[in-house]
Amino acid sequence: MKNLNRSRRNLWGIVFVLTGVVLILAMLGTSPTSTRAQEDVGRVVITPDYVAFGKTYSEWSAAFWQWSLSIPVANHPLFDNADCSTGQSGPVWFLGPKFCIAGSSSCNYGTFTRSCSVPAGKAIFFPIASDEDSAPEEPGFGCGSSLPPLIAGTIAELRQCAASVVFQGITGLSAEIDGAQIPHLMEKFHEQSIVFGYTLPADNLLTAIGEGPFSAGTYFPAAEDGVWVMLAPMRPGRHVIQFSATPLYHATYDLVVE
Repeated sequence: MKNLNRSRRNLWGIVFVLTGVVLILAMLGTSPTSTRAQEDVGRVVITPDYVAFGKTYSEWSAAFWQWSLSIPVANHPLFDNADCSTGQSGPVWFLGPKFCIAGSSSCNYGTFTRSCSVPAGKAIFFPIASDEDSAPEEPGFGCGSSLPPLIAGTIAELRQCAASVVFQGITGLSAEIDGAQIPHLMEKFHEQSIVFGYTLPADNLLTAIGEGPFSAGTYFPAAEDGVWVMLAPMRPGRHVIQFSATPLYHATYDLVVE
């Protein structure tokens, strides 16, 4: 009986402690469920401090632009003309915002939702705000009159151009995974890419968005500036990823990991 009574007292003690924790979390505007979600985000987000799947954030941001610029617009997932699996390979898959063909009245940059299936075991990498500049876009396309006189396309100037444009008009950045926010985006996730080259098809992104015409071919150098997030492979099932650059756009990805 003595041991049983002690067990009962311990049980009630645990109940009282857990009740207190729930009350404190409620007073703080947090629930045990949201706390677990935030902890899950902490485990799934890979910060720029790490080399992830063989590359740094700076290298992955270059790889994103190489992927995006290599796909014909008629079959491009970021123009909503193809499934998000298009052109994807290796351990990391790319998500992104929306591109629109210059002069199109039917394309809405603002709020959009995409549904995607991602193979299990794939990491995910996406920009919240990003701008690239490259030699063929200068002089006159990437920065225009913001860096007078028209720049010649040196690497230093390309970096300066990308950095000067990327946050224009943006008042806030946000990202959340399954309802849990990723904090300190600007402070912890702002990176510049390595210098890179890219290959354009004839039906290319740069021409479509009004920075052309550009012929098919391989171009160098290019550089990027932006805020990015890398997610480790997530458990199988449904996940919702949201990210936005206010007031420019808000993206929702309804993902099924399978």
